[in-house]
Amino acid sequence: MSVKIYHNPRCSKSRQTLQLLKDQGVEPEIIEYLKTPPTTAELDDILQKLSIEPRDLMRKKEAEYKEMGMDNLDLDRDVLIKGMVATPKLIERPIVLANNKAAIGRPPEDVLAII
Repeated sequence: MSVKIYHNPRCSKSRQTLQLLKDQGVEPEIIEYLKTPPTTAELDDILQKLSIEPRDLMRKKEAEYKEMGMDNLDLDRDVLIKGMVATPKLIERPIVLANNKAAIGRPPEDVLAII
């Protein structure tokens, strides 16, 4: 089984989720998304697998959210996705992909449903 985690090593939830996967015997491909952000196509695919809209995956408390005007409710899906790709700090974390599904590790145990 192929498992990927979009990971931020500075985030406690991301570290806990990674450890939880390893405790389950899963060695995921680790993508440090701040260094290697997903493409617009990859992020669109993740959103579809999560069955959520872009704004639901955004970290709204980050200063960049307001500074970039991402709080404008008139922005469409494509603009929001491009904003997250350009500023990956806005992407909620961690995201785990497995078995053609996705889950956000908040709480970390939520990812167990897809592995």
